[in-house]
Amino acid sequence: MNFLAWLYLYRKYLEAATSNVTKGPSERYLGFTLIELLVALALVGTIASIGVPAYYKYVDKADIAAAATDIRSLEQFITRYEVNEGELPDFLTDVGAGGLTDPWGNPYQYLRIAGAGLKGKGALRKDQKLNPINSDYDLYSMGKDGASKKPLTAKASHDDVIRAANGAFVGLAINY
Repeated sequence: MNFLAWLYLYRKYLEAATSNVTKGPSERYLGFTLIELLVALALVGTIASIGVPAYYKYVDKADIAAAATDIRSLEQFITRYEVNEGELPDFLTDVGAGGLTDPWGNPYQYLRIAGAGLKGKGALRKDQKLNPINSDYDLYSMGKDGASKKPLTAKASHDDVIRAANGAFVGLAINY
């Protein structure tokens, strides 16, 4: 039973309980008073102010979990490719996942490290101590903001969903 239905029934109860009292001209009309409507509106506003942020927090957690699941699936595709071809793919298109986007509509980022002949460590993602987070390949989503920097300590990287420690960790960069 919603609040307005309860309020209506309560008003009917009050009318029945006071039926022997003489009514004035303003009490002959049925309906809600302005005060009753304002109370109802205040209650709905209070419930919405609690519920809406909780809902958005739930949606964010679900998007992060979906991105982590996608990264685990991409890991399997990359491992299959490595087993069949004897080397890591150069691009996600090599494993048939070039058009895959994260829950926020951004393409997943992939960088082959092992056997790619990279000079220096400038292109690699780095942890808080500026050590590379993977030695085989980097795979990550740029997160809700769609921006990312190489070090995980950068503010733009905090919401990234990353694969780190050669696959031992998949989750938010801020938690690694």
